[in-house]
This record gives sequence, structure tokens and C-alpha cells, in this order.
Amino acid sequence: MARLPEGALMQRAAAGLAAACSDLLGRVYGSRVVLLVGSGDNGGDALYAGARLARRGAGVTAVLLTPGRAHGGGLAALRRAGGAVVPADAAGPVGELLPRADLVVDGIVGIGGKGGLRPDAERLAGVVARSRAAVVAVDLPSGVDADTGEVRGAALRADLTVTFGTYKPGLLVDPAREYAGVVRLVDIGLEPPPADAVLEALQHADVDRLLPVPTGESDKYRRGVVGIAAGSARYPGAAVLAVSGALRGGAGAVRYVGPAGEAVIARFPETLVSDAGPARAGRVQAWVVGPGAGDDAATVAEVLEADVPVLLDADGLRLAERDAVRRRTAPTLMTPHAGEAAALLGVRREEVEGARLAAVRELAAVYRATVLLKGSTTLVADFSGGPVRANATGTPWLATAGSGDVLSGLAGSLLAAGLGAVDAGSAAAYLHGLAGRFAAEGAPAGAHDVASHIPQAWRDVRG
Repeated sequence: MARLPEGALMQRAAAGLAAACSDLLGRVYGSRVVLLVGSGDNGGDALYAGARLARRGAGVTAVLLTPGRAHGGGLAALRRAGGAVVPADAAGPVGELLPRADLVVDGIVGIGGKGGLRPDAERLAGVVARSRAAVVAVDLPSGVDADTGEVRGAALRADLTVTFGTYKPGLLVDPAREYAGVVRLVDIGLEPPPADAVLEALQHADVDRLLPVPTGESDKYRRGVVGIAAGSARYPGAAVLAVSGALRGGAGAVRYVGPAGEAVIARFPETLVSDAGPARAGRVQAWVVGPGAGDDAATVAEVLEADVPVLLDADGLRLAERDAVRRRTAPTLMTPHAGEAAALLGVRREEVEGARLAAVRELAAVYRATVLLKGSTTLVADFSGGPVRANATGTPWLATAGSGDVLSGLAGSLLAAGLGAVDAGSAAAYLHGLAGRFAAEGAPAGAHDVASHIPQAWRDVRG
């Protein structure tokens, strides 16, 4: 802002916002656009974008929530373009405008907003929700927390969010992400330094650089061997699914230890099966322990003593002693869902789901581990700090029994292949989410379907 003429960044933002609104409308001329305008720069962006739309023949009306504090330059530009202005307390005009609108632009609150909408804005949000209009949020939906993704009160739901300069954490982390709809980034030249990021979202190229690729000198042991200590007489399928993910995760071999050996070898004869216990199973570069383990605390404790990376999932999270995890010197990757994370932290599940960023950071700090928090937003955090990674590839169809077992095997295999805990967890979540999309394609899919589509996801990333 110091390098550019006053208002230059706002004009860039308004141009990008107007272009996105035009794309969504399809036909601008004759369309009816309502701007919900607060007192901050978001309101200014909305007013200038509205002026651009008005000059193209749209009927644009700005509803001012704080008339005395609306952006002066934006108001003047809208009026010069032929737009109209009404106060939010004009019940008749507003009540008629919103139900008839083709597009509503949410410029009420910007990134400084905290604690949900105020009553006057909440009333407008209710009218918008009952209308047929498409909703475009300016930078982020009003009422959500930009920094944490929390929603502490009423918020406005958008079909499209046009954000400027850089993504805000709240646009990538639920529950706020649900309010954002499709997110479109407009580059306005901010160039934020990556070192300052609190959140990262890997893309195809990033994951491609992480995935292990064998060379001509590779053999199954050099590629890594992952050990799977999972399953029980009651839950043999968990072992089979964890092995299925591990076999497709880049390691050269999979060793299985546990009571489900017959089920595993019948489905995957390439698996190295042992009933001698983890310590005598043979050399491994990483362990996965816990899926379907029941009450086998002894196996969990034995695996945690190993001086190799360990992935703790499902029953392993419940059975592991906190101090045993904290004193480990090799990496530990924990993969709880919200309910398991809540139990480990001693809070209600709703608290974890409402504040995912805080929960994943706290759990990583408490256990001195890397934590992959599964759910509608998958987050990966390390106890040493650094940006939290948010996964963007998931699908609601992954909410199916056994899906987490596949993810554990896949992540464990990447650990054995040499990736660090943060990279293994985030790359596995990325591939797992893609595989879920390919498996489902809009229809229900089982965990075994997800596992079978991991190679397709891998090729998609590499391609």
C-alpha cells in the first residue's frame, strides 16, 4: 500500500470481484444486483465492483448497514454509474429488493470481523438465505473468523467467495469453509512472504515432488518396509484395509503382524505375514499400529518402543500411554478423527469440530507428535511449529467404514519410504482424498474402492 497510489489495491480487488460476478451472472445487462455494504474496505470493494456492473447495464442497489461510515469514494462511483443507495433499516425497499435479486454481494464484514453477525446483518442474511439469488462474498463470508475458520454466531453463506492476495485460513478450514462455497483468488500484488504462512494447502506439483520414485538400483528393502500391527479376531477387515493402503503407498514391502494373518494373506499374498510379534517380525522402516486392534495394549506399547517412525490410529490412540508417545525420539504420526481427538484432549467433540486449527495444534503439542486430524477438513500439524497443512482433495463419500484404515496404511508406507511425518501425512491425505473422488464419482464407495483407486490418484498427481 505504501508503494502504490492510494486506492490502487482496492481498484484491483474491485475489478477482480466485478469479473467474478459477471462470470456468475452470465448476462450482466438487465440483471438485478444488491450490494450489502458495511463500513470497512470490503464495503468499498463491493461498491466499486457494483459501479462496474452498473456501467454494463445491471440494476445495482447498495444496502448500507452503517450509512454514515460507508466508503465515500465507492459510494460516489456507484451513484455516478447510475446505482441506487438505501439504508438497511428501510424495511420496505430492502424487503422487496433481496427476494427479487439475481445476485447479492456480501461486503458487510472483512477479515477483522469476530463473533458472528450483528442483529441487523443477521436479519439481512436470513432474507438472503430465503431468496433465489446467488451470493458472492467479498474476501470471505461475513461472520466467519478469517484466521481460525471458526463460526461463533450467525454468518452469511456464499456460493462464491472472491478473495484477494492470498487465501485466508478460514476459507480452507471448516466450519467456515462450508460458508465460503467456491473460492476464487484474485492476485492484487500483495506477494505475502511464505515464511509468514500459518496454513498451507498442497497442490499436485507439491505432492509430486514428495512422492517416492524407485531407481534402477532399488530393491524392496531399499524402497522401505512398512510394518502393520492391526486387526483382531473381531475386526480382521481393519488389517486387510490397512495393508491394502500400505501396498499402494510406495514402500517396497509390507509386513503384517497380528491375528488376522489368514485374512490378509488370502487377499494380498504378497504380504510378509508373521505371528511372532512386532519385535521379532523382521526389519521395518516404519510401523502402523492400532486399526481394529481392540484391547491389545501390549502390541501398541511394543511398537512405540521401536526406534522407527510410528503411525498411531484408531484403537492405538486409545491404548497408547501419553508419556510413551512423548518420550519417543523417532517421529510419531497420530491420525485421530474429531471424536478421538476430543477424547485425547478431554473436551467435547463439538469443541474440536468448531475450532479445528486450535485442536490440532494443541494435540500435537500435548503429545509432542505430528497430528493428522481427519474430518471434513483434514489438517496436519507438527509439535515443533510451522504452518499447519490443510488438505483440499477430500469428498464426503470418504465418510465410510474402513476409509481411515486405508489412509493409515498409505501414510505408513510413505513413512517407510523415507518421508517425514508431516510430508507423509499430508501427501497421504491428498492421495486418499483424490482416490475417494475417483472411487465415488458422485455415488457411494466402500473403503476397498478407495484403496483400489490410489494408483489412479498417484498417476494423476505425477501427470
